[in-house]
Parts: sequence; structure tokens; C-alpha cells
Amino acid sequence: MENSTEVTEFILLGLTNDPELQVPLFILFTAIYLITLIGNLGIMALILLDSRLHTPMYFFLSNLSLVDLCYSSAVTPTVMAGFLLGHKVISYNACAAQMFTFVAFASVESCLLTSMAYDRYVAVCKPLHYTTTMTTHVCLCLAICCYFFGLLNGSIHTGDTFSLSYCESNVVHHFFCDIVAVMVLSCSDTHVSELVLICVASFYTFFEILVIVISYIFIFITILKMPSSSGYQKALSTCASHFTAVSIFYGTIIFMYLQPKSSHSMDTDKIASVFYTMFIPMLNPLVYSLRNKEVKSALMKVSYRQNSI
Repeated sequence: MENSTEVTEFILLGLTNDPELQVPLFILFTAIYLITLIGNLGIMALILLDSRLHTPMYFFLSNLSLVDLCYSSAVTPTVMAGFLLGHKVISYNACAAQMFTFVAFASVESCLLTSMAYDRYVAVCKPLHYTTTMTTHVCLCLAICCYFFGLLNGSIHTGDTFSLSYCESNVVHHFFCDIVAVMVLSCSDTHVSELVLICVASFYTFFEILVIVISYIFIFITILKMPSSSGYQKALSTCASHFTAVSIFYGTIIFMYLQPKSSHSMDTDKIASVFYTMFIPMLNPLVYSLRNKEVKSALMKVSYRQNSI
């Protein structure tokens, strides 16, 4: 990235400067991060250890847990260090690395949720063809595409942001190097960069939401046509966890980016960002474990083995 920047570091303002809130918030976010680590590592371990969970759905879920772990780790430790040590300075290169990591893995997550919607569509609407459609090769190709497009998206947005010149203010009104919060500090003309951001993000998000919506339309139509209540309940339980995760993830994005400019503020962005950078990675393992009989069964099986030793 070639630029003529004079800024060598950025100052993150964080969530609050109130000294009385520093320790309580540090404890809160440490607890959230620990739950995120334990929950996502636990999901990955369960799927690895239990052969009954070696299916396409849980293959995608294990990747989702890995991605949750990665993009939460890109942001949360920095926030925790800011609360505990008061150290809110981040170097130019570290800021670029944080932005790339967060955007890339958040993009991979949204792509994985889209792939999981297609997986649920095949499972509910074409159950007899499920094993021949969602083969190991197909699942690997979908996962590789998710990581490829995630890394590409991260590269585009990070390269676009840090190709600008930063020669005046270096105070980022956020708790991490968010694209918009950093871009507004540039002393270059940002119109082209903003247009790239809007076009790429809009196309990417619109395509994924379209695939998810179409998948669930077909799923709900199929469910409504089911004659037996047992099949109806089974189909609903199959999709409940994924639908909940999708609603939380995209609901937050829509709230953050589609609100009117008159009601838009950095403080609102910070609150929404806390939710999707810290709470969603913590909630996903809980959603999939509490609402999924197979995961709960696998957890009980592992617990029983440990108690028997």
C-alpha cells in the first residue's frame, strides 16, 4: 500500500473515558471473551470427537466457531488492554492488521451462514438427495469459497482505507480500527473510497441475504406442506438454530448501516459494534448448543465419558 502518510500511530478513544467504569467493563468483557473462547473451542472439540456430528451441517458449524473465535480475538483483547492498562495507542500497521483480520473473518462468517442456509434448504426440501448433493467435495468447495471471498473482502477494504493519506488527526472515535472511523480521519479525498466501500459491501450483503431469504422461503413452503406434525417439528428444529444465528447477525448489521443519517452517531455505532464484535461470537455456541438436540446429546456423552474415567 503506497501512501504519503505522516501518521505512524492511532489513538483509540474506546467506549468510555469514565475512570469508574474501566474496571467493571474490563471484568465484563473478560467474562464475555472467556465464554466465547470456551464455547467456540468446546463446539469444535465436540464436533471433532463425536462421529455422529461428522455431517455437512456440523462441518460448517465448526468453521463458524473458528471464525467467531478469530474475529472476536482481533478486537476484544485490544479493548480489554485499553480498560486495564489505559493503553489506547495502536500503531499504523497494527491498525491495518486489525481491520483486515476483523473484516475478513466477519465476511467469512456471513458467507458461512449463507452456505448453511443452502445446506438447510437441501436437508428440508430435498432430503432424499441430501447425501449426494452435500458431498464432502461440495462442502470443502463452499468453505474454501467462503474463506477466499472473506480474505478478498478484507483486502479490498483495508487496501482502500490505507491507500489514503493520514496527515492530521490520528484520534479514532471508536474502540477498534473500524473502516468508517479510520477513513474519516484521512486528509485525502475519500469519495472514491467511500463509493468502493458502499458498492462492495452492498453487493456482498445483498447477495447473501437474497440467498438466505430464498432458501428459507422454500423451506417454509416445504414445511407447510408436510402432512405429519412430527416431520413439521423435525424440520423446524433443524433450521431453528441457524435461523436464530442469521437473525441476530444480519439484524445487527441492518440496524447499524440502514438507520437514517439524522439518528446516526458514533456512540450508536459503538454500541452496535460491541454487539457484533463481542456478543455474537459468544451467543452462537449457546444458540447451537441450547437449541440443538444432537449437540446436547454429544455434550452429555462426552461428560459421561469423563465421569466414567
